[in-house]
Amino acid sequence: MAQGFDPAAATAAYLATLPPEVHAKATAYTQGGHWVLLWTAVVSVLVSWIVLKTGVLVRIRAGIEKSKPRPWLAVLAVLLVDGIIEGLLSLPWDAYARWWREKDYGFTDQPFPGWLTEHFMQMAIGIVTALIVFSLLYWLIRRTPRTWWLWAGIASTAFSIIFFIVGLFLIEPLFNTYKPAPPGPVRDEVVAMAKQVGMPSNKILIYNGSKQSNRYTANAGGIFGYGRVAMSDVMFKKDADLAEVKGVVGHEMGHYVRKHILIGAVFQGLVAIVGLFLVSRLFGWAAGVLGAKGVTGIADPAGFPVISIIITVLSLLATPITNTFSRWVEADADHFSVVHFNEPDGLAKALVKTLEYRADSPSKLEEFIFYDHPSVRSRVRAMMDWKATHPKSEAPPPAATPAPAAPEAASPSK
Repeated sequence: MAQGFDPAAATAAYLATLPPEVHAKATAYTQGGHWVLLWTAVVSVLVSWIVLKTGVLVRIRAGIEKSKPRPWLAVLAVLLVDGIIEGLLSLPWDAYARWWREKDYGFTDQPFPGWLTEHFMQMAIGIVTALIVFSLLYWLIRRTPRTWWLWAGIASTAFSIIFFIVGLFLIEPLFNTYKPAPPGPVRDEVVAMAKQVGMPSNKILIYNGSKQSNRYTANAGGIFGYGRVAMSDVMFKKDADLAEVKGVVGHEMGHYVRKHILIGAVFQGLVAIVGLFLVSRLFGWAAGVLGAKGVTGIADPAGFPVISIIITVLSLLATPITNTFSRWVEADADHFSVVHFNEPDGLAKALVKTLEYRADSPSKLEEFIFYDHPSVRSRVRAMMDWKATHPKSEAPPPAATPAPAAPEAASPSK
């Protein structure tokens, strides 16, 4: 351990670089987000129930199959109508949770018309995705009524990889402009980093992430030998130094090199198998409780809102499990970054900039249930523990920002 270096004190010094009112605002935003998670599920259940009770999907299915069974056409028609109705009914809540709240806290400068345009684009993509996925799901239900949940869960692993690739090449460019990073020290350093860890180095990009969000971020996407590094322009607007870039980009490269996409797809498949098995067992009971009149069984696409409600509830209940997996992945990427590029201070400085929208020190229970990343305090402490045993320089930790005499009140929790 470096003589005289105290990881706990260094962690506290990093967290103290932001004044108390910023921490208070981050806590209000983060804890308000827990309620947003709950109310989003409630809105989803309510909207699906409204569609179910109107009977419109039953009438559509019955009309299509009036003369002869046409299950494929019935599924497509029902899913299309359901997607449009539910999307429109959910719009007010989505506008609040995804735009107004973000703008109120200062995390986006995007005008509402721009957000609304992108929202409808995402809605259209979601409907097309649902048409593909659930058409095959209903086919499996018809062909293998006892074990469809197993085959569908296994298929979800492949689907998640396919949709990741489609998103990378076709969907993300619809929302942002990706350009090669200009020549200079940042690009040269990132290229060298990619070569060091065996990642393709010919796709080093910058995108206009500030169009949607003021959050400090980057990503390294790729699979099966294709890889790219994409850095949001926010990183450079917030004056990121080279050590920060190395720390953050090293983390993102960790996701690629450590094959987190593939591991995540397998994990998602296992979760899907369990979830769909429960759907198969709960559908009849839920249909009765929800008053699904005219729905003939789980193979009837008019009962799709019932499936949607069950999945929504199960997903909410599974939040601690999925978040635990996500935290493991993120911690592994942090470790990869510091092991391969040894920039604990660079990553720590970058993490502190995310404190604007992440409460740094949640309780263990709060972190277990709600956090899909380890808390900033624990991540910075991990960097300082590494620095203590792998000293590179004797640079002192940052000085704390003096607290103002009368800090302004934080924004209320939303």
